[in-house]
Amino acid sequence: MTALVDDHPRLGVECVLRELHIASSAYYRWHRAEKEPCERRRRDVELTERIKEIHAESGGNYGSPRVHAVLRREGTRVGRKRVERLMREADIAGVSPRRKGFTRRDPKATLARTWSTGTSPHRRRTGCGSPT
Repeated sequence: MTALVDDHPRLGVECVLRELHIASSAYYRWHRAEKEPCERRRRDVELTERIKEIHAESGGNYGSPRVHAVLRREGTRVGRKRVERLMREADIAGVSPRRKGFTRRDPKATLARTWSTGTSPHRRRTGCGSPT
């Protein structure tokens, strides 16, 4: 909105707002907010910087739950979802734990025989590979 007014200073703010059917109070409130951010946005910037520090101190391992816990231990009152949002906006992510119990096949191991080979004593080989 300010780009239109800035590009055409000879038109004047009031004329442009009248043509766009926008209240002048809304324009000036929006213009002021653009220049000086509200308290919440300033606090978000401070929190994001602290979150980046905590994440860097952990070696990039901490995700939002641990970062939130550290902030709470330090006495900073902040919600878990706010920490998640700020981390997401700053492209910060923790390392996911590795899956336990992942089995790898030993390349030297011999594979078990399948039922179609007919080597089981309880199966009769019919020649087509199906047990009957």
